[in-house]
Amino acid sequence: MSIIIYSIIAIGYLLGFYLIFPKADRKAWEGLIPGYNFYVLTKIIKQPWWWFLLLIFPGVNVLMLMVFNSNLASVFNKRELKDQVLAILFPFIMFPLWGRGDAIVFAGPIDRSKFPKSTTREWGDAIVFAVIAASIIRTYFLEAFTIPTASMEKTLLIGDYLFVSKMAYGPKVPQTPLSFPFAHHTLPMTEIPSYLEWMKLDYNRLLGFGDVERNDIVVFNYPEGDTVSVELQSNMSYNQLTRIYALYFGEKNARNFIWDGIPKKYHNTPQVNDIKNFLGNFDMTEGRAVKIIRDGFDMTVRPVDKREHYIKRCVAVPGDEIFIKNSKLFINGETAYIPPMFQFNWMVSSEASLNQNLMKERMDIYLSDSNPMRSLQNKNFPPYIYKFPMTLDAVSQMDDYNSVNSVNINIHHPAVSLEGSIFPNKPDTEWTVDNWGRLTVPKSGETVELTLETLPFYERIISVYEGHDIKTEDGKIMIDGVAKDSYAFEMDYYFMMGDNRHNSADSRYWGFVPEDHIVGKAAFIWLSLDPELTLFDGGIRWDRMFSIPE
Repeated sequence: MSIIIYSIIAIGYLLGFYLIFPKADRKAWEGLIPGYNFYVLTKIIKQPWWWFLLLIFPGVNVLMLMVFNSNLASVFNKRELKDQVLAILFPFIMFPLWGRGDAIVFAGPIDRSKFPKSTTREWGDAIVFAVIAASIIRTYFLEAFTIPTASMEKTLLIGDYLFVSKMAYGPKVPQTPLSFPFAHHTLPMTEIPSYLEWMKLDYNRLLGFGDVERNDIVVFNYPEGDTVSVELQSNMSYNQLTRIYALYFGEKNARNFIWDGIPKKYHNTPQVNDIKNFLGNFDMTEGRAVKIIRDGFDMTVRPVDKREHYIKRCVAVPGDEIFIKNSKLFINGETAYIPPMFQFNWMVSSEASLNQNLMKERMDIYLSDSNPMRSLQNKNFPPYIYKFPMTLDAVSQMDDYNSVNSVNINIHHPAVSLEGSIFPNKPDTEWTVDNWGRLTVPKSGETVELTLETLPFYERIISVYEGHDIKTEDGKIMIDGVAKDSYAFEMDYYFMMGDNRHNSADSRYWGFVPEDHIVGKAAFIWLSLDPELTLFDGGIRWDRMFSIPE
């Protein structure tokens, strides 16, 4: 369908130029040479020759085409609002129609000395070119982002505003160029998509300064964000919702959850036997979970470049072997780089209630994180139990408090992990955020053995990211209808983790990040605002201004 649309537009433009150019004393054949015809067009409309170079930039070129269309209609005296709208929106129809016979006569650009632009037109032109310039910068050089969550603390803080370099790895060519300027996937304050999928481009990346390197802080499109609910956006993908309904509250877990809550002395009573019979009929299969999700949520499918933006640290690059043991990260068998300000969750037991304001002032622990979880005896009496996200430096300071009994890292064990929450998202996995792997990060051109046991690690790569039809038949793995026992990756992949290791939704949960999802590298922080303080009470973090995150 896209090819048909492209062909109609291209043929309409070429035919229109072929018919119109002679009326402006240019050769008809000049209108048929792509690229050169727009250079000639700048001569006809008496505008700078370099305008046609702006057509190189996908996304920006759509705006420039509108500018060209408006100017071309104007020099042929089509200056009424109706004619301008038709020229801007339907040039491939109007230019051939106007070019026939003597329908139009070349009048040339408006003599601004005789007909100066109105204030509205002056502002309109300024806004159009400001949007074009800003779109080029935003799409191909630098884009501003804000940090909304704590997943990268204390390297990046909630309220940090930073610029991300698109040139670091080479800017991606927009895959959906027909989109509203400066909006990502929805129009401001609405749930209306900000883009049209009438025109789709294949993944391409322009030359940049280098490749993604281990330990870079990277912005990328959320890999599981291909299908999300409008209500939850990137907070919970379709796959996560399915796992929650089919696994977390599935038959086995629902039975255990309810049954364990009934005191044993009541297990043989008639009332409890009725509950047992109900639980025996309880059925929450994946198919039923899918139906519940489709009935209860408004789901939307997004192209790669319109998926939510995430920012994490790239801890492993293509070909690296990764595993985590007791919260310690290993890359290729060696202890991985430890970010200076990374955090874990720590369990703190204290004989006295800890002062929230003091925790924030001395250790930069958010007020929202400094409420006691519970007391071992009573919530109003000691010892008080806290779960703090803390850096190693903050842990050493916590140890100095006289009232603190113990400070222990909160290790996640398989016995307490939710089934299916950890990649590869199967109920029988025993991996956790603190004990994960071993697994090698896929690399373009490398081949991996495919079995029913290894398939869960690569199924999403093969089907979603690289676009193949995959299914199992009679114990065989079929890819595009052919039985396969191996697969060669078509793209490079990366493993991303947040520096706030126990509070980060990252590759440990949803797997690898494909190269076509990579957006750019964190360049520098230009503003930092503490959301828990006012501007007049230390809300501006002056020490973070124009700093480079490490």
